[in-house]
Amino acid sequence: MIAQPAFDLYLPDRRDTPVVFSSPHSGKDYPLSLLSRSTLDERSIRSSEDAYVDVLFSQAPQLGAPLLAARVPRAFIDLNRSADELDPALIEGILRAPHNPRVSSGLGVIPRVVANGRPIYRGKLPLREVHDRLEQVWHPYHDALRTLLDESLNLFGEAILIDCHSMPHEAIETHARSNQPRPDVVLGDRFGAAASRIVVDEVEAAFEQVGLRVARNAPFAGAYITQAYGRPSRNQHVVQIEIDRALYMDEATIQPRADFADFHRLITDVIATIAGGRAQNRPLAAE
Repeated sequence: MIAQPAFDLYLPDRRDTPVVFSSPHSGKDYPLSLLSRSTLDERSIRSSEDAYVDVLFSQAPQLGAPLLAARVPRAFIDLNRSADELDPALIEGILRAPHNPRVSSGLGVIPRVVANGRPIYRGKLPLREVHDRLEQVWHPYHDALRTLLDESLNLFGEAILIDCHSMPHEAIETHARSNQPRPDVVLGDRFGAAASRIVVDEVEAAFEQVGLRVARNAPFAGAYITQAYGRPSRNQHVVQIEIDRALYMDEATIQPRADFADFHRLITDVIATIAGGRAQNRPLAAE
């Protein structure tokens, strides 16, 4: 199944901020067992991957904040889903459960499709294999994430998780047709349920400071990680970040743009502002 670690954890030499960065969808180590059973070629299967997001945020440890980055790809297991979001249309032996729109659309914890609804597999998966994936990948990743947040709470009296993702440019073009300015970045806090307004304001200001347009909660308000870990009442905040892929990569070829290094430096400035600002303004009073 998985012959190597499911994630990489990069720790700072000195942890001096309550901020933690995670990248659950940037994994690109595609198991041969997945590729050999897929209906998709190696490029198509990567269409749901947040390619290079882990690279964009790679300087977080040098700025005092941990970075947790998946190595296993989203097409194999989706770390931004609950472990019980199992798809009966894909997995043998799963009884139909109460309606879940993510599962119904093929985007459960073991995805049935990639972008644009293209099926990943030929046939169904045995339940035993699904349980193995959860035990080897999902649970270790979330154990590590919980540990990092608990450490921030113990060290600083607050924890702030920046959950890092990318979004297809097409999704933003669709949103722009609603007469809203096209955002470069969408912040998701589940409409205030996952993070304090003060924290989200600070994250938004960090992106705007480098010239990026920011929207909140539309078209992405946050998924499982935001919902499961966002607890503003106990000073634990989660903000999901979605960055327009067209800003730094060619979506058709999944290759970095020629000016990728410039955008990387810009995101490093954002990290420095977020991490440094919270290091100077602790603890945040529970709201």
